[in-house]
Amino acid sequence: MTLPRTDTRVTYATGALEERSTVLHVEPVGDRIAVLTESTSVHPVDASWPDQGADVAEIVIGGRTATIVDCVVGATDGRSLFLGSDIPARPGDDGWTFVVAHLVDADSGLNPAEGDEALLRADADTRGTLSIGHTACHLASLALNRAVADRWTKETRLDALGSPDFDAAAISSSTIEPFGSVDVFRLNKSLRRKGFTTEGLTGDLPDLARAIDAQLSEWIDTAASVTVERDGELLTDLRHWVCDLPGGAARIACGGTHVTSLAELGRVTVDLASTTVDGTDILTMTTRAVR
Repeated sequence: MTLPRTDTRVTYATGALEERSTVLHVEPVGDRIAVLTESTSVHPVDASWPDQGADVAEIVIGGRTATIVDCVVGATDGRSLFLGSDIPARPGDDGWTFVVAHLVDADSGLNPAEGDEALLRADADTRGTLSIGHTACHLASLALNRAVADRWTKETRLDALGSPDFDAAAISSSTIEPFGSVDVFRLNKSLRRKGFTTEGLTGDLPDLARAIDAQLSEWIDTAASVTVERDGELLTDLRHWVCDLPGGAARIACGGTHVTSLAELGRVTVDLASTTVDGTDILTMTTRAVR
C-alpha cells in the first residue's frame, strides 16, 4: 500500500463545496473504508480541537455515489495510518503527513482504488448553518471578553480587540452547532491565580448576558466582512478568522468554516449559566443566531 507523503490540500476554507481529486490511498477501518484524496472540499473533525463537526457529504467514483459517514483528520508516518485521537504526532513533526480521511461504509458498493478520480461534494445547507454557528461563536467570545474585562486584577494575554482574553484563559471545550455554539469555561484556582475575580460572578450573569447581547447587536449591525486568511492550501497550514470590526480587524486562529459577512448572522444572543462540577465552578455560554 502507498500512503501519502504530502498533507491534504483543503479547499473548504475558501467556501468550496465540491472538489475533484485523485484517490491516493484506500484502507479498511473496521466496517468502513478510509479514502484519502489529494485534495478535498469536505471539512473534517480536527483531532486536537474537535469543535466543528464533519460536513454532511458524499463521494462519487466511477459513477457510483456513497455517503461519507464521517470525515476526520488522520496522520501517517509512511507505514501506518492513524485517525483522530489515535494520532501519536503533531503537525510539523518530522516524518509525519497529515491527511483528511473520508470514511464510507464498506458495503456501500463504492469500491475505490488508488488513482481513481473522485468527486467530493459537501451539503450546502449544513455547511451554511455550521458556518453561521462558528462565526457567531468567535464574535460572542470577543463580546464576553469585553464584558468581563473589569474582573482582571493582573495583566494577562489580550484578545484580538485588546481585551483581556478570558476565553483563551478559561476555555475547557467548544462545540459548534447549527446556528450557534456551546462554550464551557473552568473558573478554577489557576484562573484566579492569573488575576481573574470570580466572586459575585453568578449574580452578575443576567447583566453580563445583556451587555454581550448589546455588543453583538452593535457589531452585527455593521455588516462587517468576514474572511479566512491562509498561510497556504494544505491542511496543516495556519488559517485565521478575520473580521473587520469597528476599531480594527479581529484575527483568531481557526481551522473551521465561516460566513462572509456578519449580516448573515441575523440576531445573535447568549445564555450564561453557572454550575459546579467536581468542586470546580463552570461557566457555560450558549450562543444562538436567529435569522
